[in-house]
Amino acid sequence: MNNLVVLPLIIPIMVGVILVFLRPYIRLQRVISLLTMIGVSGLSIYMLNVIQTDGIIRLDFGGWKPPFGILFVGDSFAVLLVLTASIVTAVCLIYAFSSIGEKHEKMFFYPFVLFLIAGVNGSFLTGDLFNLFVCFELMLLASYALVTLGGEKVQLRESIKYVVINVLASWFFLVALAYLYGTLGTLNMAHISERVAEAGQDPLLTTISIVFLLVFSLKAGLLLFFWLPGSYSVPPTAVAALFGALLTKVGIYALFRMFTLIFYHEPSITHQLIGIMAGVTIILGCMGALAYKDVRLIVSYNVVIAVGFILIGLAIATPTAIEGSIYYIIHDMIAKALLFLLAGAMIKMTGVTKFDQMSGLIRNSPIFGWMFFIVTCSLAGIPPLSGFVGKILVGQSAIEAGSYVLLALAFFSSIVVLYSLLRIFLNAIFGETIISKEDEVPLKKGLLIPVVLLGFGTISLGLGAEALADYVSNAAYTLTNPAVYIEAVLGGDE
Repeated sequence: MNNLVVLPLIIPIMVGVILVFLRPYIRLQRVISLLTMIGVSGLSIYMLNVIQTDGIIRLDFGGWKPPFGILFVGDSFAVLLVLTASIVTAVCLIYAFSSIGEKHEKMFFYPFVLFLIAGVNGSFLTGDLFNLFVCFELMLLASYALVTLGGEKVQLRESIKYVVINVLASWFFLVALAYLYGTLGTLNMAHISERVAEAGQDPLLTTISIVFLLVFSLKAGLLLFFWLPGSYSVPPTAVAALFGALLTKVGIYALFRMFTLIFYHEPSITHQLIGIMAGVTIILGCMGALAYKDVRLIVSYNVVIAVGFILIGLAIATPTAIEGSIYYIIHDMIAKALLFLLAGAMIKMTGVTKFDQMSGLIRNSPIFGWMFFIVTCSLAGIPPLSGFVGKILVGQSAIEAGSYVLLALAFFSSIVVLYSLLRIFLNAIFGETIISKEDEVPLKKGLLIPVVLLGFGTISLGLGAEALADYVSNAAYTLTNPAVYIEAVLGGDE
């Protein structure tokens, strides 16, 4: 049973390697990659229910018991994110079938997507900090290939910035790991937590925690996000949607895991710093979302705003705040993928990137137009769509904790998100169409179906939030009670 926990990492890697040898067979690659992600999604649902009934599951490689061996750990928080990431990847693959083009597909597009999701899933499921580094690198190596797919000049320029920043972050990651191992003699996350609790989080450990905060902030786009808008706006649409939905969430996950399981003893330093960084990120993200008319840049800055909002929950760090952040992470993975796909479809329909040069797209494709309106309302937190639950829980916890500045910024961000996306909707979607009947190119079903699927997802997540409540509550309980995780990992043989 415990062997299941490593399969979301192993299956995509193995299938990706096989697809490398199937390069000429594009249709076969499409079918296999899609079936792989559907299979991983089904496996994740099964794992979630096992965790709900039997508790956290772990796998010890080679029979080496913690803290000596490599292990993977599946709790509700990790597996919820694996499930959402796998579903979003499957939908983005469907979009890619009709948009990426055979030229790019023959450049190992599908193997790289599977390697990317393997790194993402591995990051969520590993119980060891060095393996977290390894999974990060697997994800990043695949993303380096995908961000340059097509080889256009603007892609190469932005990819250099993207690669340099992530290499720098990885170097800091290794430095932090070295200092942590030198101080505590272990890299098993549960064992580190136990030793930090026993020894106390002294100034050296607090300093190390701040280095980790810097590392994961670079990867999540928290405050240090200057590389993100350009890097996320240049790849093909399906790749940009994967980046916007998944990559920052891995950094966010690492921040939540580190600062709820290990470095939670000095919240007046670490969590207050996270709160300040989250607030500044929201302000700067809002400025970016309002400053541009380029659709993909606006969407990219909306990713930044969401990062700041999610980490308000970690800064407050109450069970209600953590629960709200988990809801919002799941919502944001679905909604951001949808928003990037919609932006890409708009550009494909019109041939331009600025919303003031588009008009009346709803007349050419009504379903497309209303999907954009739905995702706008969802990201703004309007009930009963998926963004509402997370926003209301984080807002409630901010009031209870007396964090009124963070509450005001969270409220302000919702208004800016609504305004920035309504500008696109009112200018580009509504109004008289600029595409004549002769020039009109119907939106391919292969592009429309993924949009509808994700739109249905954000509606279902809002209306069916109660169905997820037990899983999210369990995830929040594990995060706010480190002893539960430690006992599952170090508490004895399975």
